[in-house]
Amino acid sequence: MAGRAGSGRRDGKQGWLRGSPPPRWVRALPPGLLVAICATELGIDHPLDIGFLLGVIPTMAVLSYGPLATALFGTAVVLLLNVPALGLNRPGNTDLLTITFIAVLSVFVSLVRTRRDAQLVTVRSVAEAAQLAVLPPLAERVGTVRCSGLYRAAQSETLVGGDFFDVRAGPFGVRALMGDVQGHGLSAVGTVASLLGAFRETVLDQRDLKATAARLERRLVVDSAGDHPAEMFATALLLDFPPGTGAVRLVSCGHPYPLLLRGTKAFELELETGAPLGAGLFDIAPPETRTVRLEPGDRLFLASDGVSESRDRNGTFYPLVDRLTALAEQSPASLVDSVWEDLTRFCPSIRDDVTMLLLEPGEEETNRTD
Repeated sequence: MAGRAGSGRRDGKQGWLRGSPPPRWVRALPPGLLVAICATELGIDHPLDIGFLLGVIPTMAVLSYGPLATALFGTAVVLLLNVPALGLNRPGNTDLLTITFIAVLSVFVSLVRTRRDAQLVTVRSVAEAAQLAVLPPLAERVGTVRCSGLYRAAQSETLVGGDFFDVRAGPFGVRALMGDVQGHGLSAVGTVASLLGAFRETVLDQRDLKATAARLERRLVVDSAGDHPAEMFATALLLDFPPGTGAVRLVSCGHPYPLLLRGTKAFELELETGAPLGAGLFDIAPPETRTVRLEPGDRLFLASDGVSESRDRNGTFYPLVDRLTALAEQSPASLVDSVWEDLTRFCPSIRDDVTMLLLEPGEEETNRTD
């Protein structure tokens, strides 16, 4: 299963009042009201003074119809006002000129809305392409490592926030990165792009994992020297699967510990973490590399603090280790989704970016060497 990115909304969707196409019942309102008014006037012995309701029809059509359809509704309303059998334009009841003006104004508003919608679609398409270039979808398999990831940005209607991850294959094996930039939202995207770019370069020419972390540190320090630095502090967790070793090497710069899933148990892999990237303290408090031998079927679960620091209504932190133990028997394809669903039930209001990454080394990584 490839990684997915989405908005921070629980269902991954936005309402029609926030930019999505209107539902069918909204489109059905103008013709439905038109038919209801005519049927009511024809079906009763004493005409009702409801002709004023016709003025609502063109304005409702603006919400879901284009200018041509809105003009047709306005024309139909004006024509019906002149049908003697309906008696909708009795003197003193309905002002024909007023409703005609409303119909014409509705056509103009519909024209403006249609053009704005087209412009918004273009802008969103460009923004989505740019964000996906920063954080492209995760492949189901990178080298011999199976991958499954999930990303939910805290800021609504964005695909990229302050969290990031990537898995790349290079001449020294498969490497993975997960990090969290200070803050979240669009202001952190520039720093995320800078870190991911530096990481992808090190995959190709840097053998040592600690040196890779040093390269990321230098990237942020250099960037923060500008006149308008972005969010320049970040935590990071680096993993390296050297080919033919049956092990994983890990380096943490202030990031939450990874979890090892072995059989039906889950437990944290404690690391000697260094200072966060960009703080300028790498030489004073450098991270230490830890090597962990892997067994066939072992999986590594990485998560941002948006998972581990989520709280329920009573202020209790999400028990990630316990929940992973309960869900450990699930397949890799469904485990990440199950954790996300469980997290949203535990904490309905999540205000931070949420990132999860599940890595399952294949045969080459898990075969022990003599």
